[in-house]
Amino acid sequence: MFSNVVVGIDDDEGGRDAIALAKLLAAGDANLTLAQVYQGDSAVSRRSSPDYEAKQHDRIRELLENRRAEAGVQAHLRWYGSPSVGRGLHELAELTGADLLVVGSSRRGLLGRVLIGDDTRAALNGAPCAVAIAPAGYRREPALMREVGVGYDGSPESKRALELARMVAAEHHTRLSAFQAISTPAYPYLGYLEAAAPVELASIHHEVDEARERIAALGDVEPHAAYGDPVEELTVYSASVDLLVVGSRGYGPFGRVVYGGVAQRLARTARCPLLVLTRSARTVLDEVAQATVDQGEQVGGNLLDRAVGAHD
Repeated sequence: MFSNVVVGIDDDEGGRDAIALAKLLAAGDANLTLAQVYQGDSAVSRRSSPDYEAKQHDRIRELLENRRAEAGVQAHLRWYGSPSVGRGLHELAELTGADLLVVGSSRRGLLGRVLIGDDTRAALNGAPCAVAIAPAGYRREPALMREVGVGYDGSPESKRALELARMVAAEHHTRLSAFQAISTPAYPYLGYLEAAAPVELASIHHEVDEARERIAALGDVEPHAAYGDPVEELTVYSASVDLLVVGSRGYGPFGRVVYGGVAQRLARTARCPLLVLTRSARTVLDEVAQATVDQGEQVGGNLLDRAVGAHD
């Protein structure tokens, strides 16, 4: 599916979960990179002794080598200094020409640090690839793909998410379904549905039925729809699928995860792996379909020689 995948590795369990998800989503001949972003920038590096830098890089290389051996994968190893984890991941994805960035959701691990402490919003906007988030403990679950789900509301973002979900489902020979949550007036939304007048209840049911019909009209997609808060309903729906694909508006994937919106909340509540498409990732969709990422890899490789620690 994805041909150039970067996996964010931390010192916690999230990195192992991310590798397990990357193995499932990556194409058979994919270029896989295990990477760690460490806290540092050029000013810090100038003040650091060569011995300290060497020890830090040796520690990271050993960690990445161990993770690679545990997972039994062929992968490049990269380490990259940045003032923040989120910014470093964004830059590393650009430098390597990645079409997918995979992270774990451990609260103490990589994504936990991004959610809690990363304030580099400007650096994350327009991230160049899709981001997949593995739920905590994912490595212990069977790596099966039986049904791919997509959050759908008819928007351009959700239509592109459906395109990618179709591609994933076709590659894994799985079922494909789509879900739309219908939100209506405030008082039923707040949990007082019984207070709504019969005509309003009928309107709600009618909207839900129409949503199912719109999804069914897409063809080869099992339709689902429900009334309620979109994130809460998508969370329930995520328990019935093996991968949930959603689009995002405006920001790159981590921008959405860190700064709000459906993707942010789903990253904390989804009961299956989450694949978030960014505005830039929508252009990558065509490259994925045609397997034409050679130019991006070449440009990234030239920059990598100068910017990133590597060990293959």
